[in-house]
Amino acid sequence: MITVQEENTLIDRILAGEKQLYAQLVDQYKSYAFTIAFKITENKADAEEVAQDAFIKAFHYLKGFKRGARFSTWLYRIVFNTAISHKRKNKRVFQSIDHTFNHAGETDNTLEKEDKSIFIDQALNKLNEADRLSLQLFYLKEFSLEEVADIMGQKINTTKVRIHRARQRMADELKSILQKEALTL
Repeated sequence: MITVQEENTLIDRILAGEKQLYAQLVDQYKSYAFTIAFKITENKADAEEVAQDAFIKAFHYLKGFKRGARFSTWLYRIVFNTAISHKRKNKRVFQSIDHTFNHAGETDNTLEKEDKSIFIDQALNKLNEADRLSLQLFYLKEFSLEEVADIMGQKINTTKVRIHRARQRMADELKSILQKEALTL
């Protein structure tokens, strides 16, 4: 991870005409950009396209980047907005088949983890995009509240409330899913 000072120096050099250095920023943040895009688009090809579009937008608007926040936070906000726009334009429904088939010989522990993962995914997918992303950024990617707020373009208190309420909604969804699952046993 590069420091803020190294990041700012790199940006200054890019703005001064050394455009090839932008590749270093892309390399530094491409996996996080893809992850955010994938969480929203839920499709690998779309996520790759969104991440690429976001990096192009960031390059074009680099002069407008204010140094009050890290470049990564600014970029992730661009990725978030680009992914939401892309998803709205291309409303497609994809169903994951990753966990549809169980392989013989798996231990009960592995199956139990897969079941938990399936139920959590189902509950997450019932949340709206902003709630789902805020939970994923905070709990799975371990961003701070300030970083999640910056990425989502919200105040910190709004983000705290969003995460709290999203956790409550997710718990309610899990109860509903598990109750339905128990009835089918």
